[in-house]
Amino acid sequence: MVFTRFGRGAISASVSIAMGLGLTACSRTYTAGYVYMTASQANPGLVNGYKVDYQSGVLVPLEDSPAPSGGKNPVAIVAAPNSKHIYVVNRDDSSIVWFAIGTDGKLYAQKTYNTTGSFPLSAAIDPSGKFLYVVFTYQMGYTTALPGPGGVSIFPIAADNSLGTPLTANVGRNPTGIVANSQFAYVISQDTATTQNLLGFSVNATTGQLTPLPGVTINADNVPSLGYVVSTTPGGIIEDATLKHLYVTDQANNRIVGYTIGANGVPTQLAVAATGGTPAGMTIEASGKYLYLANVADGSIGGYTFGANGEPVQSTVATSVQSGTGTNCVTTIGIPTSASPTHAVYLYASNNLSNTVTGEQLDATDGSLKQIQGTPFGGSGLPTCLVSVPSLR
Repeated sequence: MVFTRFGRGAISASVSIAMGLGLTACSRTYTAGYVYMTASQANPGLVNGYKVDYQSGVLVPLEDSPAPSGGKNPVAIVAAPNSKHIYVVNRDDSSIVWFAIGTDGKLYAQKTYNTTGSFPLSAAIDPSGKFLYVVFTYQMGYTTALPGPGGVSIFPIAADNSLGTPLTANVGRNPTGIVANSQFAYVISQDTATTQNLLGFSVNATTGQLTPLPGVTINADNVPSLGYVVSTTPGGIIEDATLKHLYVTDQANNRIVGYTIGANGVPTQLAVAATGGTPAGMTIEASGKYLYLANVADGSIGGYTFGANGEPVQSTVATSVQSGTGTNCVTTIGIPTSASPTHAVYLYASNNLSNTVTGEQLDATDGSLKQIQGTPFGGSGLPTCLVSVPSLR
């Protein structure tokens, strides 16, 4: 589903990164950031919170972890661009819970909101932090007994990160993921009656409302909507920091599909690369040089670089890194610098069936991964996804 989603920027000297992460002359052990992971087994659901040790990447559970998710069956989590708030998507009661992040990383529930349709599955925030987009399975009037198309709840985000009254955009059957920027948004659907499951929309800068792009047809009732060719079962979607390329995992064919985005927002397929079994969530680390994805069936992490035109290229040093059982989501934290290209850049993956988090140290010189000491780290039952935020102290 995301990240997409993290603050990006270059820090040119080691003293800068030390100040940004709170290093003092008295201590060389401090928190680089936090990882939050949703877990669906408990009713209500849970959010596991961890501190990221800067020196080692070891995850240390927060004192209040796990915290209640505020709803039933949390399936997605997204961080605000300012790294001070997160939003948790609870599927079974169609709710969004807004949490503030304390200076110690603890979560403080602020308010619960309802989506405009039922069974939400994923969420995204545009890079400017103006809108929260939440994909849901069924529009009003449709249920599992009477299936039909889904939609997107579009919440305006206020200056204090509270959510306003949502609008609704209709999309195709069984939508599962979304990415959005200030101009365009893209939704993936798993409508097995078609391979045209990549839907593109222009974004109204004032309201956030979505309008289908050329080549996209949104149909009412229990009829397939048609967009751009990808697969019958796309698993995850992400956009790079330049907003010029789009990547979609294809679970039907075990591959990742790369697209270039035209000036009018229409995506054109660039190339594909092989993945492990059942590829799902993705992340692009802060320098923008490497993409990693979770392979559910293989329980592994796959690494990729980018070709001259942005096409995905399978990594030669991180082709298939074993993670856990049912690896479904990945996130990265840390910013490589010229002074420290191989230190304090970490990747974490949630493992749905082994109830753990895998930690890897990322070598920014070649994208290779090395297990963090003590990995995997324990979590609550059936983790669904995770997100990381840098420490702001």
